[in-house]
Amino acid sequence: MSARVPVGVVGVGALGRHHARHYAAMHGADLVGLYDADHARAAAIAEEVGCRAFQALPDLLSAVQAVSVAVPTSFHREVGLACLGAGVSVLMEKPIATTLAEADEMLAEAARHPITFAVGHIERFNRAIRAAGTMIDNPIFIEGIRLAPFQPRGTDVAVVLDLMIHDLDITNHLVAGAPATDVRASGVSVLSSHLDMVNARVEFEGGAVASITASRVARERVRRLRIFQASGYLSLDLATGTGAFMRLRDGWRPGSGESIEEIVETVPLDAPQADALALELAAFTAAVRGEPAAIVDAVEGRAALALALDVTAAVHRSPVPALGR
Repeated sequence: MSARVPVGVVGVGALGRHHARHYAAMHGADLVGLYDADHARAAAIAEEVGCRAFQALPDLLSAVQAVSVAVPTSFHREVGLACLGAGVSVLMEKPIATTLAEADEMLAEAARHPITFAVGHIERFNRAIRAAGTMIDNPIFIEGIRLAPFQPRGTDVAVVLDLMIHDLDITNHLVAGAPATDVRASGVSVLSSHLDMVNARVEFEGGAVASITASRVARERVRRLRIFQASGYLSLDLATGTGAFMRLRDGWRPGSGESIEEIVETVPLDAPQADALALELAAFTAAVRGEPAAIVDAVEGRAALALALDVTAAVHRSPVPALGR
């Protein structure tokens, strides 16, 4: 069995608590401790998962090889630089930072050490995305819809960095990192001081086009992705982790067939059931051990941030004014 990686969690709010819970149960990790500016919160979660609550971040960093950082986005740079500068591998929750300058500063610091720097784009580990992997072949059009009811957590940033960035990262991955050649978007602020609903249309070098909508003021939760390509059409429900691939049946000829079922073959998409966060953390710790692992590295995290910032800028350039406070 591979050596267990001594790990910690920095920031144990709603999301950081789940990181701690999963690390505590992982065979490949040894959860050494937690740190949070709210010491009482850290102590409570530490007792819950059976580890130590550290009173100072440097003390935690001196005791671990890797950390998950789940603090508010506005603190990513400060905390990230402290962790990376101590030579500790980092899984930074998305988005990597609030600006590209902050991301570049952390990337430069990470390059000075033999460490792993990953970003928590958890949807890459979604069951539907994993199941679709072998079917995806040069997408031409990508449509993403991500809706969620309003909740105060996450409203320190616009919905683009809060929710849409998941689909922007997936889209970047699907188009193999092709640069965006045109970004157009419109949006509105409803319940916060930032954009709460945004629709974006992105054209990429090579011809692929993506239309992505994100809202955090919806009445229901929706996470859907549709991918169109020459070989067929994939419909993915990221909320349930299910999907299907529809393609023309072998031997079909135009004008033949009396029903859609005679023309189109529907292939259910399936992948082993697994918790996406558990898979993400397992990949991260494997990478820290030097093993091949499908992490979202910080360069990809920066690319997702860059596209998200382009979308936000496009909203403010839109001929339809962004409504807001």
